[in-house]
Amino acid sequence: MHDPFAHIGGFLATELQEVTTDLAALDGSGWWAVVVSYEGKVTCARFGDVRRAPLPRPATPWIGPGRTAWRSSLDRDGYEQGVQRIRDYIERGEVYQANLCRVLSAPLPGRADPLGLAVRLAEGNPAPYAAVIDVPGLTVVSASPELYLSRGGDVVESRPIKGTGATAGDLLDKDYPENLMIVDLVRNDLGRVAEVGSVSVPSLFEIEEHPGLVHLVSTVRARLLRGAGWPELFAATFPPGSVTGAPKSSALRIINELEPQPRGPYCGAVGWVDADRGQAALAVGIRTFWLEQDMIRFGTGAGITWGSDPRLEWRETELKAARLIGLASGGGP
Repeated sequence: MHDPFAHIGGFLATELQEVTTDLAALDGSGWWAVVVSYEGKVTCARFGDVRRAPLPRPATPWIGPGRTAWRSSLDRDGYEQGVQRIRDYIERGEVYQANLCRVLSAPLPGRADPLGLAVRLAEGNPAPYAAVIDVPGLTVVSASPELYLSRGGDVVESRPIKGTGATAGDLLDKDYPENLMIVDLVRNDLGRVAEVGSVSVPSLFEIEEHPGLVHLVSTVRARLLRGAGWPELFAATFPPGSVTGAPKSSALRIINELEPQPRGPYCGAVGWVDADRGQAALAVGIRTFWLEQDMIRFGTGAGITWGSDPRLEWRETELKAARLIGLASGGGP
């Protein structure tokens, strides 16, 4: 196996210097690969050698689990019942929207090189926030299409996704108000650490095409308050609004009640921070695999509103997972 490394945003990072769980380190110096699990477990890895480089070739080709080896934390009945439970909560006025997710797991046949999987995803499902991070205790391979937070100096931006279809014509009427609801939530979150009056929405309801599906995406921008660093930014905005719901506090409670397995890096944050240049790009950890001992895991989910049809929401989770699970399994997509 190779030494610890990260490949994110076109940068190859090697020569691991330190690993910390302290987000305040990101306000210091150096180039960091960052993974924060949905549950809030922080891994910040500082690398000594960082350069623009293509994805390295894997030492061995990827051998994934069999296509039928994957198990879901919620089966179809369990998921559809969960959707109905969320609709009940919406009817009672406890929440407007909540994301319901499930985790797919499969045993890995033999030793797996994460680079092999990263190359497969790069070829079969290229993504704007693709990342592979392999440090002691954590291996993540992501093909995320969604920006959680980018930073250039004191300007921060978030690009929440809400609304998914196989084509633009498949987007539903419910997708637009759902997207707007999350935009309002992100505006509110960023507003807690932004200069008064600096929060704006440069674009609303853009249709983005990705391999096998389209997304409805909006952009929220803000200028950080003087003295607000990464710990304050995460405290105000994490977990990302698009993968929780609105109001966020109620959605978090309902998710905790209905989902039988921790989300882990899925729905967390995956990306890089260049503390010296004051730049960063952290993706929402969706379309993301993580490797634990001899297991590989992948999460998929959907945003549930009053207008949700349980069968269609299950189908959306299948659509989001199908291409990537195919690429990670033996025999291609």
